Amino acid sequence: MTRLTITLSEPRYRALKETAALRGKTIGQLVDESLDFYGVKSRQEAMELVRRARLSSEMNEEQALALALDEVQKIRRSR
Repeated sequence: MTRLTITLSEPRYRALKETAALRGKTIGQLVDESLDFYGVKSRQEAMELVRRARLSSEMNEEQALALALDEVQKIRRSR
């Protein structure tokens, strides 16, 4: 596991700490869940998603990757 140092305003840090306590989670767990929510994945995880999508469709790797990238861009634009 890798450590990460970030800088937050004091009010944001207090809110994060309070939210973690209320949910019975660590700050790290909240950050990890947020990254999952926003679709942040390693290249390996993304390629695995593409592989699984290809198994259930008739797309080739290039088509599946293009579709995956398009969907990620749509989600990011909507936020």
